Amino acid sequence: MLSVDLKKKLKNFSLEATFDVSNEIIVLFGPSGAGKTTILNSIAGLTHPDNGYIKLNNHSLFQINEKPLPIQKRNIGYLFQDYALFPHMTVKKNINYGMKDESLVNELVSVVGIGHILDSYPHQISGGEKQRVALVRALATRPGALLLDEPFSALDEETRKECQNELLRLHKLWKIPVIMVTHDYKEAEKVGDRIIRIEKGKLLEN
Repeated sequence: MLSVDLKKKLKNFSLEATFDVSNEIIVLFGPSGAGKTTILNSIAGLTHPDNGYIKLNNHSLFQINEKPLPIQKRNIGYLFQDYALFPHMTVKKNINYGMKDESLVNELVSVVGIGHILDSYPHQISGGEKQRVALVRALATRPGALLLDEPFSALDEETRKECQNELLRLHKLWKIPVIMVTHDYKEAEKVGDRIIRIEKGKLLEN
């Protein structure tokens, strides 16, 4: 269970977010600048709220008036919009970076079908393949929760649908709290167990 209760002053408004995520996929949906990525960054430890708390499986990641848990100790997988793969490493080395369980990695590689590109470098593979590699790399660390910031926005329609299906398949395989940010409502409906709308820092659950 991931529990979030945070407040943070942004440029044009104050962000207030309170929600719990069990072993499900929650979609944060809303316009650019509404505070969606700030929520993800707060959970990951890339930024800190002004007030509140963040807990994962009863472990405190952030609590006001306490020292925040460092990023590397939070056990959070984060898939960025640009995938952030290491260009000088092969796909296999990218995936193995931070790996905790080789048998799990082999299973993930098999599920998403990227075994044939393990010796390739990021510049040699397609956008959809990069997305799959980044997803496997994020899960290879055995995270307690997974954050996805518009992970499919740069993909063509067909590849996007394939990657959405792969995310759903992986989540069935490994049930952990997942929070995904998207601007695409059809995608939100397909992938999300719950959709939470955000408008100017305020949460409106569907």
